[in-house]
Amino acid sequence: MPLFYTFHFYLFGIIAVASAIAFVTRKSPVAAALWLVNTMFALAALYVMLDAHFVGVIQVLVYAGAIMVVFLFVVMLLNLGQASDLADMRSRRGRLVAGALGVALAAQLLTMLRARVPALPPESRVPVNAVAPVAENLFTDNLLAFEITSILLLVAIVGAVVLAKPGGAREDASVVAGGVAGGVRRGREAGA
Repeated sequence: MPLFYTFHFYLFGIIAVASAIAFVTRKSPVAAALWLVNTMFALAALYVMLDAHFVGVIQVLVYAGAIMVVFLFVVMLLNLGQASDLADMRSRRGRLVAGALGVALAAQLLTMLRARVPALPPESRVPVNAVAPVAENLFTDNLLAFEITSILLLVAIVGAVVLAKPGGAREDASVVAGGVAGGVRRGREAGA
């Protein structure tokens, strides 16, 4: 493997491991979710480097996009994040680190734009339609599991909304119980 490939493979691997460690050590759920998004992007870069472009794109769209948006939505509804927990990156040191990372990424992008990529031999090229086998398997054999997953996500969102309401689920349960008892009482009075 060329040095360019090996360097970036280890770079994204280290970023993924460091972000995962930062994810499990954060006290704030919002900061933890952002570190998890960083881990997902690093894993997507590793997938792309392994010539699994479709899996890399799905990693970004599904995990770093949809699932993390749902997670942050639930965190915001439950009001678990504190504004003081996010102040750690507002210092001068945080800005310098962010600026250095931005310059490093811009340098890598310019290097990649100027690099000449050799043509692959015909026997090692990726098939033209790499998505069809995945889509066929997903929407035929695994359609039930796919739909159950979407229903579970919907239930999680509804549960978060119910828990976020003032009074929570206990108040709703007492209202429902009172309504059932009142209906039974009215039914007995009408029958008598």
